[in-house]
Amino acid sequence: MKKQIAILLLSFLAFSEAKAQHHLEQKFTRQDSLRGSITKERAWWDVKYYHLDIKVNPKDSTITGSNTIKYKVVQEYNRMQIDLQNPLTINKVIQDGVELKYNREGNAYFIDLVARQKEGSIKELKVFYGGKPKVANNPPWDGGITWKKDSNGNPFIASTCQGLGASVWWPNKDHMYDEVDTMLISVNVPGNLTNVSNGRLQSVKKLKDGTKTFNWYVSNPINNYGVNINVGDYVSFSEKYKGEKGNLDLSYYVLKDNLAKAKKQFKDAPRMLEAFEHWFGPYPFYEDSFKLVEAPYLGMEHQSSVTYGNGFENGYRGTDLSGTGWGLKFDFIIIHEAGHEWFANNITNKDIADMWIHESFTNYSESIFVEYFYGKQAGFEYVRGLRKKIQNDKPIIGTYDVNSEGSSDMYYKGANMLHTLRQIVDSDEKWRSILRGLNSTFYHQTVTTKQIEGYLSDQAGLDLQSFFDQYLRDTRIPTLEYFFKDNKMGFRWTNCVADFNMPVKIFINGKEQWLKPTIEWTNNTISVENPKLKMDPNFYVAELNITE
Repeated sequence: MKKQIAILLLSFLAFSEAKAQHHLEQKFTRQDSLRGSITKERAWWDVKYYHLDIKVNPKDSTITGSNTIKYKVVQEYNRMQIDLQNPLTINKVIQDGVELKYNREGNAYFIDLVARQKEGSIKELKVFYGGKPKVANNPPWDGGITWKKDSNGNPFIASTCQGLGASVWWPNKDHMYDEVDTMLISVNVPGNLTNVSNGRLQSVKKLKDGTKTFNWYVSNPINNYGVNINVGDYVSFSEKYKGEKGNLDLSYYVLKDNLAKAKKQFKDAPRMLEAFEHWFGPYPFYEDSFKLVEAPYLGMEHQSSVTYGNGFENGYRGTDLSGTGWGLKFDFIIIHEAGHEWFANNITNKDIADMWIHESFTNYSESIFVEYFYGKQAGFEYVRGLRKKIQNDKPIIGTYDVNSEGSSDMYYKGANMLHTLRQIVDSDEKWRSILRGLNSTFYHQTVTTKQIEGYLSDQAGLDLQSFFDQYLRDTRIPTLEYFFKDNKMGFRWTNCVADFNMPVKIFINGKEQWLKPTIEWTNNTISVENPKLKMDPNFYVAELNITE
């Protein structure tokens, strides 16, 4: 029997290694590098302010306008990369009244600057553009612009661009490492429609041609894909939430026919804030308010303008992803997408290869929302229920500098990795302080995996390098191999990285104890007849009993 188990285990290891090797062979292009790396033409300037001033025309599905870019010169250089994806085109670039020359390489425009770019100076240029942007085929996963109509025949339009890049619909420095500090978003739409974007509404200007321009100001740093437009026949309602930093303005925008349903369903928004301010700390964008906006697709974490299309029902489109029943106690899109305000919008990855920072923590946030309102056991059941969706197909961390994210396991496996880490920390208050500390330490910052790993290790007081290597950079499920013989228990970790040494909680005949396995055999003396081992199910590991 032991030989058969060993053969199966070796086969599994070989299969895992073959899968990993297959993914290492992925080919990347020059365009991937231009999109995903901090090129020389990006590195020398720090974006400080955008004024995106556009006209959205539903009749011909076009967007035209400009983006005024204010930036600080970090190092003298005279060539700037601005990104804009086909089929949109840049028509003109002006700085100091001078029209500048540029050349295009795929989705990257290289602009030759005439004026001296003196180190430390603040400069500005204006980019004019237009055309028919890419139509979103399957938003939000395959993004672009969604051009739909509501049930009354009115245009219903929205942007989605995570991963694909904000340059799919407006020209900008399209890399996650450099967030703009503040932004004005001016959107001109037909007079019978409303545009909702990020931040606070400063003004609405009626034009002689019957159109309206909505001016939204964002006073906090914002990542590129977090910027959005939502155009529709909206009505709104609002309330105030008494949070940790005082009164927070909550505004809700929905199509007219859905107002009654929204007033009932959106009660999950203040519940979300209550739970997440407890676990993560204050909502990160009090100055810009919180908005929930109905959209013609499932939903997305656009900063201070979270979009919603979950059908005004609990669960994920009415289903419980965990299979435990707890997922039907809340509206998945409200809780998950708003959870990104802390992890994605407050703490933002510099490179999309580290997108687990966004998705693992936010997927985990669903379980601690459940825990906050329904108890610890409920939250634990929820996160464990997500394990059936884990694929272990490739590492969670992707390839750097080419705009390549890792496995979708960053959601469910990532959540269970964090849940496992919580068990190792073994203190609910300490765990809560770690989560809150992340959001205060890295407040409004872009970060790397190394920074997050280092912070978690320091705060936990543990060397977690092999832990993160195992769960983020490997596809195997660590397996506790053990045997009982002659009043001894032997145990070790297998199916793991070379130095894996995670402590684990077990129960022998119902009695709790901690083991500190390594990849080498360790023997403990036991005084229990007919010992039976049960793993603590809150650790995402496997077990293998090789007792004769």
